[in-house]
Amino acid sequence: MSSRKELKKDIRFLTQQVILDALDLAEMVTEEQDKKKILDIIIEVTEMHNSLISKVNHPDGRENKKLVHEHFKAVSNELLTVCNKAYEQLNSLLPKS
Repeated sequence: MSSRKELKKDIRFLTQQVILDALDLAEMVTEEQDKKKILDIIIEVTEMHNSLISKVNHPDGRENKKLVHEHFKAVSNELLTVCNKAYEQLNSLLPKS
């Protein structure tokens, strides 16, 4: 199991990557409606980041290592799920060539 510190680093890294990629895409799109969708994705990822950091800082069942391990695994899975969803939404907004 990774440490709390490593999990926080992973959360920060992945959310930063999604946001940077979203900002790069925002420069490529021309329609305001698509830019609004990109901004909504960035807001969703930022809220998810804050929520996951809070969950890492306050794990369930601190006395039971197995529960803590399961809690951190659930946080990690949630991170990957939300990032994948964000990338799918960003890919749908890519300009068609």
